[in-house]
Order: sequence, then C-alpha cells, then structure tokens
Amino acid sequence: MTLPELLTRSAAAHPERPALIAGPRILTYQALHREARGLAAILRGLGLRQGERVVMMLPNSPEFVVAYFAIQEAGGTVVPVNILFKPDEVVHLLQDSGASLAVTLRAFYPTLREAADKLAERPPVLVLDGEEGALGVPDMTLAGGMRQALSAPAQTPAAEVAACLYTSGTTGRPKGALLTHANILTNIHSFGQVIRCGPEDVFCCVLPMFHSFAATVMTLFPISLGATVVVEPRFAPESLLRALSERRCTFFAGVPAMYALLVNCPEVPADLSALRLCVSGGAPLPVEILHRFEARYGIPIYEGYGPTECSPALTVNPPSGKRKVGSVGLPLPGVQIRVVDEGGQPVRTGEVGEVIARGPNVMLGYLNRPEETAAVLRDGWFYTGDLGRLDEEGYLTIVDRKKDMLIVGGLNVYPREVEVVLEGHPAVAEAAVVGIPDAVKGEEPVAFVALRAGQTASRRDLLRYLRERLAAFKVPKRILFLEALPRNATGKVLKHSLKSAAR
Repeated sequence: MTLPELLTRSAAAHPERPALIAGPRILTYQALHREARGLAAILRGLGLRQGERVVMMLPNSPEFVVAYFAIQEAGGTVVPVNILFKPDEVVHLLQDSGASLAVTLRAFYPTLREAADKLAERPPVLVLDGEEGALGVPDMTLAGGMRQALSAPAQTPAAEVAACLYTSGTTGRPKGALLTHANILTNIHSFGQVIRCGPEDVFCCVLPMFHSFAATVMTLFPISLGATVVVEPRFAPESLLRALSERRCTFFAGVPAMYALLVNCPEVPADLSALRLCVSGGAPLPVEILHRFEARYGIPIYEGYGPTECSPALTVNPPSGKRKVGSVGLPLPGVQIRVVDEGGQPVRTGEVGEVIARGPNVMLGYLNRPEETAAVLRDGWFYTGDLGRLDEEGYLTIVDRKKDMLIVGGLNVYPREVEVVLEGHPAVAEAAVVGIPDAVKGEEPVAFVALRAGQTASRRDLLRYLRERLAAFKVPKRILFLEALPRNATGKVLKHSLKSAAR
C-alpha cells in the first residue's frame, strides 16, 4: 500500500465522515479524496514526473493535507518546509532538494518567490489561493494550472520515497531524511497497535504539520482510521482549550512547551470530558509539568520518543500497560532499541549510552549525503545521537543528546547554523551558541560573540541581523560579548564553560 491508497481506502469506508475540520470548514473523506485527486491531475498537467520532489510551504490547514496526498498521488515526493523560515533558509531547501515545483498560499508566496528567484534553475510556484495577475512568471494559481483528467493514480511502489523531511545536520545545514511509503505506513501501523483509536475518535492537531510528529501521529494515523482531525492553525492555550471542548476531541498530542503553557494559562470554561489521552514528544517532558497538567485537567499524558529519521515514532508509554513517568516507554511493535557504547556494543542494563534503533520505519538515508548516511546507518541500525538507558523491563529513558542540537519549543535548532549567520556579520570575528534550560520552551539559545578588532556592533544590531535571516525560534534569547571565545589546546571552543557563564 501507498499513502494515497490509504486515503482511498478510508474514503471508501467512511465517505461522509468529517476528515478535516478547520474553523467553519468541514471536509469529508469523500471531499478530501476528490480534492487530492483533482490537485494531482493539475500537478501531472504541469509536468510533475514520478519521483520528482515538490516543496510545500503551507500552514496547518486542509490545503496542507490535500497537497500532501496530491503530490504523492501524482507520483511525487513531498518536501514540507517550516512556514517560519526566511528566504535564505528556504533557498537551501529548494536547492538541496532539487525541487521541480513548489506549492504555497498567498500569505507565504513572497518568501517562497524571493527564495526561488535566487536560484539559477528556478522551480515554478503554484499558489493554491492566488490571484493570477499578482504572480510573477513562471508562477501560477490553480486557475492558471493545466487541468487534465487523472485516469489512474501513479503506479508508485511502497518502496518509493514518499517524503523528504529536512532535519538539522552536523554541518549546521538541514539535511533531507528520505522516508518511503512503507517506512511511514509501518510506523502508523505499529503506533496504532499501542495507541488504540478508531473512526469515532477526534484528533486535535495544533502541532505544525510540516513536522514529522504531526504528520504521522496527528494526520496520517487518524486518516488511516477514518477518524476526524480538527486542524488548529497555531498554538494559543485559550483557543486550543475551546477547540478541544467544542469539537469534543478525544486525542491530543503536543510538545513539552505546549503542556507547560497549558498548565500556567488562566482558567478557561471548557468541557474536556471527551479527551481521554494526551501524547508528548519532540523533547523530554519535565515530570513536574506532567504531574501539574494531570492534576489540573485529569487527563493522562503518555510520553514517546523518535527522531524524524524513524518516521518518527520509536517508543511510547503504553496506555493499556504500565506507564513509567520520566521514561519514553517501550519500543513500538517491530522496532528494536539498543543502548550502546562508543564501539557500538550494548551497555549493561541501566547504564547510559547512545540509543540506536532498527525497524521498517527507519529512513533510506539522507538526500545527497552518502557520508552522513553511512555515519548514522551502520549494520542495519540507526544511530540517533541521543544518550539514554534501558531498564530491566525495556523502558527507555532519554538522558541527554550526544549532538549539539537544541530543541526550542519542540523545534530543532542547530547551533552551528546560527553561528554561521552571526559570523557573516562584518563586525563579528567568531561566535558560539549554546542552550540553557527554559521552563516553557525546554531550551533557549544563547550566543557568545567576539568582535573584530576596531569593529563595533550592539546586541540590538546583531539581533536585527539574525531576525532578517533566521526563523524567530532560532534567534538567541541573549547575546553576550567576549574578547575571545574560550578554547582548549586543540582549538575547540569550550562550550561547557560558555553554558556555565550563560546560566
């Protein structure tokens, strides 16, 4: 089976059931299937060929889901882009993915157009809600697209790449994890064996759909069931609580920062009696936040874990079994987890080592990066770069990250990417970025900067420079000035010293 076939199956079984609810808009399974096939016909008419990649810069919306299935129905690979990205960040994704087409809405068209215009081989942009006269050549709207009948879906094998999801890399530039239809579908199936849901469930998706957590757990999983997805465009505690109440949602998933804000938000009249379980992922959930949330709302949180490269779910605390607070639970069916030392040998129970995983949900590799693929995929195992320990019952606890990557509000921030941008400022000689704990966002980046001799730049100057080039969540909370960065005898920056100074 492929992902479009999954939608076809659900549409046949539940044609009149609401698939997506976004404010006043309701899209039944029949309508979602029809719109996805219609857009697939337009994409084929525009020349999209089997295996080509299509960048999607779309917010949480029915359009995101329609485009996701349409691209795959037409034989393409989806490349979701963070809608918070600035043009310079989008340029890299367009160029690295070799996208033959981009899909967006009017609100994000200026960013995508500015990025596309910087490429020698510029992909056309299809604006799903655009007015024809407002676009530049060769961009177009649906009205300007060539319509043709899609007589039959593209014959896409399950082993074909369905999605190229960009995640941070060791160079500071995001790299595309290649996930097949089979990777994602097996992950959906194994997650569903532990988290028991059905067509009558109502999922509330406020996690960004471009992220693998939301795509698999909060979009594709419920669609596989014929369940309903309530699409929330952005996270705001009060409006989320009202949506959970009014739509009688039964399932919610969020990152720890969301739960922290829900714990601390003012009282809102809301009936959450239909909500039976919550899932947390994307970063370790502080135990205190879990206890405070459950005391206030009376709803259990089941913590899980998994990186983008694993489609993404690897483990979860089982609702029908023992829940160990502070752990990320047991491996999903079909997934194997080990904790190993530097030589790749399993450590003893309870000892800390690197978490590695094996299963049919693990990616093919990174696009255009054979060396980085070989570094993380070894002998059939994916080396996560996370440090953890397994207890005697097989429950996994994540202790730390081997990588320098920060997780800010559930979103990945790679320090080197921020450092490269800072060092592009004419007054900056060198920069280092570290993360410090934050009660709400999990972590906050802090930058240390050494200026060039004879040059001046204020904190405000550098923050403005960063905000013009990076998404807001990547911009450091503070910038501290040093005469020189501390280094060891081999010239490596002593980031542990900087972390101490930042606290």
